Amino acid sequence: MHPPVEDPLNPQEKLSEKWNPVLTIEAVLMSVTSMLVDPNLESPANVDAAKLFKENRKEFDRKLRYLARKSIGDV
Repeated sequence: MHPPVEDPLNPQEKLSEKWNPVLTIEAVLMSVTSMLVDPNLESPANVDAAKLFKENRKEFDRKLRYLARKSIGDV
């Protein structure tokens, strides 16, 4: 295992926030929950989704519900 290093493409991420393979399932779930509750809109994985989230939250939520239903075959 190697120590975490600074990522020049993601300078806002602290070394203490980097993935650590000794994290517990609880810690991973807490991190995921945190990202869902308070997404980082300054560094989105999906730029279109982040733009919609910022500009039209109601439409974002509607689309999210639709895609969730679609993914389980409910639509």
